[in-house]
Amino acid sequence: MDRARLADYLRSRREALQPEDVGLPRGQRRRTKGLRREEVAVLSDMSIDYYSRLEQPRGPHPSEQMLGALARGLRLSMEERDHLFQLGGYATPPRTADSDHVNPGLMRIFDGLRDSAAQVVSHLGETLMQTPLSVALLGDLSTHTGLARSMHYRWFTDPATRLMHPDEERLIVADLHASFLRDGPGSRAGAIVTALLAASNDFSDLWRQHPVAGRYCGVKQLVHPTLGPLELDCQRLIDPDQSQQLVVYTATPGSASAEKLLLLQLSQSLTPSGLG
Repeated sequence: MDRARLADYLRSRREALQPEDVGLPRGQRRRTKGLRREEVAVLSDMSIDYYSRLEQPRGPHPSEQMLGALARGLRLSMEERDHLFQLGGYATPPRTADSDHVNPGLMRIFDGLRDSAAQVVSHLGETLMQTPLSVALLGDLSTHTGLARSMHYRWFTDPATRLMHPDEERLIVADLHASFLRDGPGSRAGAIVTALLAASNDFSDLWRQHPVAGRYCGVKQLVHPTLGPLELDCQRLIDPDQSQQLVVYTATPGSASAEKLLLLQLSQSLTPSGLG
């Protein structure tokens, strides 16, 4: 690990970003060139002290997970992310469909949707980023680990997920089936399929039917634990390599579901929250 060069690289990438690049207000008294350290720390889901020590440089050896978070927070391209990992003393992460690195272009669109119920999701239903309103609507999906990161897996193993997303089992299996055919049995999709075949008879029955993925978004029927049923329009923007998608939930203006979304938005605005 080259601490000095890592610190210099982090500083240069931070100074190259403007608040508008990450959906933050500039404010009237900004003197810092680029982003402030505390802003990068929040965007990367780490403490300000930890990030500051990395830049000084006197911090600990960051893990691969920390470097991945920094790559997302600093909106690094795939090539810039690879360089960051090399400076951190790690091998370059494989460039596969299983990567959790979010395309900077997709992130820029996400940054402009801070007041919407939006999230970036992998092709396996793993939520990589959420807006505060998405957290209020769907819960904080970043808390899940292992196979449970996948909504596809949780739907057949977690009753709470099934209650929130009723009548979607065929769409979910078809979506997973498409990923499995593309990535193969040795992929993360293969691991999820193997686990679900052992854990769920419902999944096994649907899997044997070879369901074909169709329109995964459209009108969604969600059941919020406190507000009850919501009917939402679901729009998705798919990344060019089809490994990730930006999903946005909206409600018809004037509808009961729109009023419920507004209540969620007002409630989360009163609670301190992070950025993504």
